[in-house]
Amino acid sequence: MALVEAGACGQLLLWPRVVLFGDSITEFSFRDNGWGAYLAERLVRKCDVVNRGLSGYNTRWAKLILPRLIAKSAGAESTVAVIVFFGANDSALKDLNPKQHVPLEEYAANLKSMIQYLKSVDITEDRIILVTPPPLRESAWEKECFAKGDKLNRHNATTGEYAQACVRVARDCGTDVVDLWTLMQNNEDFSSYLCDGLHLSPKGNSFLAAQLWSRLEKKLSALPFLLPYWRDVDHTHPEATLLPDALQ
Repeated sequence: MALVEAGACGQLLLWPRVVLFGDSITEFSFRDNGWGAYLAERLVRKCDVVNRGLSGYNTRWAKLILPRLIAKSAGAESTVAVIVFFGANDSALKDLNPKQHVPLEEYAANLKSMIQYLKSVDITEDRIILVTPPPLRESAWEKECFAKGDKLNRHNATTGEYAQACVRVARDCGTDVVDLWTLMQNNEDFSSYLCDGLHLSPKGNSFLAAQLWSRLEKKLSALPFLLPYWRDVDHTHPEATLLPDALQ
C-alpha cells in the first residue's frame, strides 16, 4: 500500500498528553535525570509529556499565557493531566527582586484563576496537580546571587508562606498537590535536593519524580498502550494490524 494511500485510510493518531507548566525548575526538567524526563519515560507509548517550563516566570505572567497553551481548539481534549508548578519566583523579595515578586494573596488568586480556566476547557480538577516551590537553602543561593553582584533575594520562610498558600488553593479547589517545601524538609539536610540552593539536584529531581508518579500512575492507569507490540504485528499483512479501519 502506498504511503499516501495508507495516510488517507488510517485515522490520525492523537497521543494523549500531560502538560508540565512552570518556571525554570520545569524548563530544566528534561535534562539528564530530570523529573520531566522520568515521567516521559514512564509514559512512553501511552502519552506525550509536554514541557512548557518558562525560566524566570511567575504566576502573574503564567495566567496570561495558559490560554495560549491549552484551549478547546488546541489540545484540551487530549490533555489527561496538567502539573502547575510556580512559586519560586513569586516568592522573591519585593525590595530586592520586584520584577519577579508577586504578592502572596495575588499568587493564590492567580493559581485559582488558572485552575478555573482549565476547568472551563473541560480539564477537571482531578486531572490537575499543583506543586509548591521547594525549600530554599539560603547560604547556597546567596553565593549564586553574590556571583551576579546581587544580594540574597529570597528567604526560605517566605517561600514557605507561598507553599502553604499553594496547598490551601489545592484544598479549596479540589486538586491534588505535592507540598515539596514540606516534604523535602522532612529530611533534616534538604540541601542535597538542591544544586544551587534553589533549583533541583539529581536527587531532588528523583524525589519530585517519585512524588508525582505516585499520583499520576493512579490517574493514568487506564491509558492503553498505543499501537500493537511488534510481535503482534502480522508481518505478512501489516495493514491488517496497523490500519484496521482501512479494511472495514
